[in-house]
Amino acid sequence: MIKIAITGGIGSGKSYIASQLTQLLGIPVYDSDSEAKRLIVESATLRKKLTEVTGMQLYDSHGQLRRSEFAAWLFSSQENVERVNAVVHPAVIDDFLQWADRQNAQVVAIESALVRESGIDAVVDKVIRVDAPLETRIRRAMDRDNATREQVIARINRQTIYPTPDIVINND
Repeated sequence: MIKIAITGGIGSGKSYIASQLTQLLGIPVYDSDSEAKRLIVESATLRKKLTEVTGMQLYDSHGQLRRSEFAAWLFSSQENVERVNAVVHPAVIDDFLQWADRQNAQVVAIESALVRESGIDAVVDKVIRVDAPLETRIRRAMDRDNATREQVIARINRQTIYPTPDIVINND
């Protein structure tokens, strides 16, 4: 089985390319963002580790994540982001590999903005980076996220673009 990572900056069109791989070629795609959110809520092991890392009661009595409190803590420092990523990224990679094993396909893909930072590049065979002009990316992200130009630019400036992809797709 060949494993492909699809990466790129905010608004580059990763999700569009991922959907095209599925629709046109039948390649199953694992969406790391949505799966990470699912794991944070559903995985008892991950819930325990996150509670330990944050030192907070992250979940209410019904097991629901206290999103606003978690987000406030998470984004209050780069150290907090790194501590959470050190717990979440390995869980996502493990889940992706288990998911890939269940697929009846010669090729599978994972969509992720953080291929190098997460360690995903170590478990895939090829990396596709999706690029688009800066103004296109800003407009797409503003429209999709109902965000201001300044908010989108701040997010773009925090992202690292994967420097050595096997394939680059310009999606303008």
